[in-house]
Amino acid sequence: MKSLFQYLKEVFLGFYSLWTGLKLTLYYFTHPRKEIITEQYPENRTTTINIPERFAGEVILPHDENNKHKCTACTLCEMACPNGSIKIISVQEESEDGKKKRVLDKWIYNLGMCTFCGQCIDACPQDAIIMKNSFELSVYNRNDLVKTLNKPGSKLKEKE
Repeated sequence: MKSLFQYLKEVFLGFYSLWTGLKLTLYYFTHPRKEIITEQYPENRTTTINIPERFAGEVILPHDENNKHKCTACTLCEMACPNGSIKIISVQEESEDGKKKRVLDKWIYNLGMCTFCGQCIDACPQDAIIMKNSFELSVYNRNDLVKTLNKPGSKLKEKE
C-alpha cells in the first residue's frame, strides 16, 4: 500500500511540474515582449552584432610588428589540452655562450579538434597565446582547420 501511495504521489508531482511549465509557456505566449530579443544574424553581421569580450573563439599566437612572439616552446599548453589539438614542434639551438636552448619551430593548432575550453590559455606561463573573439570558423575542407600559428621567420621576444 505504501508503494502505491508513493507511485501516485510521484505521478501527481509530475503532472504538477508539467502544469507549472505549461502555465509559464502560456503566459509568455499571451503576453508578447515589447522589445525584440532575437537578432537577424546574417544580415546584421557588420552593423549591430555584439560579441562579448569573454567569448572564447579560436586560439591565436600574437606577434608584434617585428614578427616576434612570446612562446618559449615549453609545451605546457600541449600537455594541458584535453584532446590533443595542439602540437608544438621545437628545435635545439645553441646560443653564443654555448648553452642549448629549445626554440619554437612550429606551433600547430587543429581547430577541428578544439573544444574551446581555454585550458591551454590558463596553462601558458608566458601568456603567449590568447583566444580570439571570432566565431565564424567553418570551412569546406577539413584540412583548412589545421593551422600553423607562428608566422614564418618569427623569433622569440626578449624579456623586458
